Amino acid sequence: MLKRVLKRVSRTVFGLLVFVVLWDVVVRIWEIPPFLLPPPAAVYIAFLNQGAFLLHHASITAYETLLGFIFGVSAGASLALLLSMSHKARQFLLPPITATQSLPVFAIAPLLVLWFGFGLASKVVMAVLVIFFSVTSTFYDGLRRTDFALLDLGKLHRLNRWQTLRFIRIPAALPSLASGMRIAAVFAPIGAVVGEWVGAKGGLAFIMLQANARMQTATMFAALILLAVMVLGLRAIVEFATSRMIYWQKEI
Repeated sequence: MLKRVLKRVSRTVFGLLVFVVLWDVVVRIWEIPPFLLPPPAAVYIAFLNQGAFLLHHASITAYETLLGFIFGVSAGASLALLLSMSHKARQFLLPPITATQSLPVFAIAPLLVLWFGFGLASKVVMAVLVIFFSVTSTFYDGLRRTDFALLDLGKLHRLNRWQTLRFIRIPAALPSLASGMRIAAVFAPIGAVVGEWVGAKGGLAFIMLQANARMQTATMFAALILLAVMVLGLRAIVEFATSRMIYWQKEI
């Protein structure tokens, strides 16, 4: 397991190094002005000069993302269980839930700021809204596609409806839930950042807006890189956790 983790980390680091080298080459060859695309060295200097400031605001976004991920996964999994157990719930809830996914998040974000304010709540709610549908749809799909042989085995042992759900349907659907959680790990930071972009007192999007208004492109890229690192870190943590959750299913 450790060998596989180290292999993935080394591949990620190598890919990032290749990206930075290509970035620097493009800037040098085409002589792109720093206010359009700063060289990697300028972004590195921005990190050195504003490291504490950037990390402080990154911690705000990370906290919003973590809360949004936890609440979003919990809400999505709970809703999937309700839909799988109740025909009436499917009739009344599925159409409006599906319809809300067609709404652009930037259209919802200003309303959330009005309802929940400029603080933490509106960012967490936005992250929840962005990710909970993917968790709901994947887990619900897994719950309703249980192997009939397993269901027949449950009937043979005279399991009731709730026992069948607990001992057969939920364990069989955990790989689908894991897929939804991995998707959510990528989109949860986006939800938090969208909420900050509309209105916030801190966070990485707050830095991006301020830097963009002052033409501080290097600072803006530094914030973007921190956001990318955050996404990669959360995704790695979720992949590790889900691999333990579905330990019996080996990846190819």
